[in-house]
Amino acid sequence: MVQQIEIVLPAFPRGFHLITDLILSKIQVLPSVGIFHLFIQHTSAGLTINENASPEVLMDFESWFNSAVKENESYYLHTLEGSDDMPAHIKSTLVGSSISIPITQHQLNLGTWQGIYLCEFRNNGGNRKLITTIYGA
Repeated sequence: MVQQIEIVLPAFPRGFHLITDLILSKIQVLPSVGIFHLFIQHTSAGLTINENASPEVLMDFESWFNSAVKENESYYLHTLEGSDDMPAHIKSTLVGSSISIPITQHQLNLGTWQGIYLCEFRNNGGNRKLITTIYGA
């Protein structure tokens, strides 16, 4: 079985957001065994898997990324869409645009402390489209 579902996320503020439950609410049934692949159709936001319990992790990620990839650098050529745009492209490249998770017994086989993050790198990114492809039996 292969199933593909488009998920449109509401606009999130800039930062890192746990979206595991939101994603699962859009999926009716997961197969017994398989692979869950999630892809974001944007170049200024990303997806990752990380700590799902401590809100400080979300804030620390935001602080680190903003420190590592600063806005308004004089060497940016791509500036027409605002000072947060080119840094958002760089950050999304660092994080990545897709994740894959094993499916076991009709559930995502995430670790105890793992969750799916939307990494929103724009000040006003708007709605974000995700494509999930579920492979399984």
